[in-house]
Amino acid sequence: MSDDIVLKTNDLTKHYGGVHALEGANFELRKGEHVAIMGDNGAGKSTFVRQITGVEQRTRGKVWLYGEEVSFAGPLEAREHGVETVFQTLALADDLDVPDNLFLGRERTYANWLGPFRLLDYKSMRQSTIDALNRTGVKIPNIRNTIQNMSGGQRQCVAIARTATFHSKLTIMDEPTAALGVQETAQVENIIRTLKEEGEPLILISHNMRQVMDLVDRIVVFRRGQIVANLRKEDTDGQDVVAYITGAKTGAEYEGAA
Repeated sequence: MSDDIVLKTNDLTKHYGGVHALEGANFELRKGEHVAIMGDNGAGKSTFVRQITGVEQRTRGKVWLYGEEVSFAGPLEAREHGVETVFQTLALADDLDVPDNLFLGRERTYANWLGPFRLLDYKSMRQSTIDALNRTGVKIPNIRNTIQNMSGGQRQCVAIARTATFHSKLTIMDEPTAALGVQETAQVENIIRTLKEEGEPLILISHNMRQVMDLVDRIVVFRRGQIVANLRKEDTDGQDVVAYITGAKTGAEYEGAA
């Protein structure tokens, strides 16, 4: 396997009884590359991500992360291996404020002389939260507000800022701007551009053709649970992508990930 491959899947498959939600997905992502996954509703896009991140256990197939074969028991284990994911459900704690959500599961502590007990370093976490929000361009008027008192757009931006705060081996975003307005969408897209500048690889699931053509290097199209196209952005256009999504092009030309 090439040293520049971040993520590789072979024959990744998920069946729910007689329903074949994902069938034989072969996929590669290289260092610094941003790849969009597109397809109609039910095409297998989110199912693919859930198998990679351990949200669900795959029916068969293999996954490698930086050359190491992995099989995560859940998203927490995936995150411990450097896979940061923004799911459509966001996975935020409504009763906690912004710093507590950004550092949930990786809280900073001090007073290590207390043996097994630690004190939370709220000052450090608050300052790092402010720095992260400034770096990503996310505007939250009061970071001490609990998540439940924020708008849907603010909540989404907090989830994305959390992902962008910690340098990861791989970032995955599942429809990050689907429920956002114009200004908030622009903020998220700027975060994605920042990750690109910093050389962090990313998988973006999106229905937004303009967004995809602006932000990624390559487009992988799913249809009926299978990968039917693997297209370099400079070699395709929106009409071509839509043809694969709708089945007007069959994907017979597809020979696996580039």
